[in-house]
Amino acid sequence: MDTYNIKNTSRDGANISIWEAAKRPENIAPAIGTGQIYDTLIVGGGITGLTTALLLQQQGQKCLVVEAHQIGFGTTGGTTAHLNTFLDATYPEIDSDFGQEASKQLARASGEIIEMIRNNVESFGIEADFEYKQAYLYSENEKETSELMDILKSSQAAGVEVSETDQNALPIPFEQSIRFEKQAQFHPIKYLHGLAEAFKNLGGEILENIFVSSSKKMDEIHLLNTTLGEISAKHIVYATHIPPGINILSLRNAPYRSYVLGIKLKDDQYPDALCYDMQEPYHYFRTHQIDGQLYLIVGGEDHKTGHGEPEEAFANLENYVSKYFQISEVSFKWSSQYYVPVDGLPYVGQLPAGDEGIFVATGFNGNGMILGSLSAKIISDEIMGIENEFSTLLSPSRLKPISGFKEFVKENADVAYHFVADRFGAEELKSLAGLPKDMGKLVEIGGEKMAIYKDLDGKVTALNPVCTHAGCIVTWNASEKSWDCPCHGGRFSVQGEVLTGPPRKNLEQIEIEKK
Repeated sequence: MDTYNIKNTSRDGANISIWEAAKRPENIAPAIGTGQIYDTLIVGGGITGLTTALLLQQQGQKCLVVEAHQIGFGTTGGTTAHLNTFLDATYPEIDSDFGQEASKQLARASGEIIEMIRNNVESFGIEADFEYKQAYLYSENEKETSELMDILKSSQAAGVEVSETDQNALPIPFEQSIRFEKQAQFHPIKYLHGLAEAFKNLGGEILENIFVSSSKKMDEIHLLNTTLGEISAKHIVYATHIPPGINILSLRNAPYRSYVLGIKLKDDQYPDALCYDMQEPYHYFRTHQIDGQLYLIVGGEDHKTGHGEPEEAFANLENYVSKYFQISEVSFKWSSQYYVPVDGLPYVGQLPAGDEGIFVATGFNGNGMILGSLSAKIISDEIMGIENEFSTLLSPSRLKPISGFKEFVKENADVAYHFVADRFGAEELKSLAGLPKDMGKLVEIGGEKMAIYKDLDGKVTALNPVCTHAGCIVTWNASEKSWDCPCHGGRFSVQGEVLTGPPRKNLEQIEIEKK
């Protein structure tokens, strides 16, 4: 059987992730009652949204989850589902930028989130393949070793259970290694479906394939315009990474894509741990069993969305793995999006300059399963009027000019470059006949720039390539068959439909005649 054809759920790319064969729950869509005012409407059906919805529903609220596509369509469906007490923003960095107390808070919270996920798995009977694992972080040169020792020292000071070791659980040479205890892994889509069932059993409601275009507040009630009509709620949670529209969070987060392979090995030398090198970008490894078959899951080759060449990234990743492992088959390959905050920590809480009662959670870096779940706890506490120790530290309104300013300038200078430069120097395409099938390309015809895609039947779709979010020019992603914005990470299908926010509108289709 061709593994790539196994697909029960959908996600935001043409490549199928290893998690997508998970069985979907039945009857996920309810009927909306006329005149219903929800306590909280959660936009986004990933781990952040569904965890938030469940926590609020457990506290007596009436909640609705609205997902533009399907549950798990976004990053949760493409994650590699590592659960760590150490973060991409390392403890030395957090010590320096936010203080040692912040490191202790985040270390403790990360461990508590792992336990919350385990408790949900057990309490709701979710068959999510949850397993505790040791994790290894290792260096390969003197510079990395120096950084690794700093990480060890700061992690221990933060209260993380970590120590030096003489192994890294991989057939990869290393200079120094440290081992973190009681880390974990799980099946993210099985877990998400379990959360959805638990939420529904408590009276929560879920709507799929419903797009939220805008909202306004009248008499303390938020009115959301959706493809289903107007929906009313007392609070809104945008669990969509960057909230829709143009706002300060678009400028404080940079969109990145990470690439993943699911590999069968000839010699069954699958690592029984979570493993990470310290290269830039780094590689990450683990093993998962799907339907009785073990797979080595390896990720890396990260780059800013819309900037790199996806097929080259996959090839580089496979070449890297083949140096150390005996590959029998690359059964899965996919990529997924995440957002890097300018000062290292996520933004969670009230939307800056937004109507009171609109909450956001973004900037999780590569730790979405942990930080998305933590964000759900923070936001649910704030909505319920419960004091949360992270409300100030992770507030979206915070400004860290020292730690974040350089990254802020760098990322937004890049945005400005693409806004201007991509409008010039396009290759003049005198005929569409030379464009291969199932491919897209930016072309200029008659002085008009277009995003052109030719499907497998030879039918051509032409789109206005100007991203409907902030006006940058999209680029073609040949691997995931999508148009990606290099500025703020908006992604569109070959028909111009929004796949990933923050755009609210589809790309405009252009009528052309094939020459």
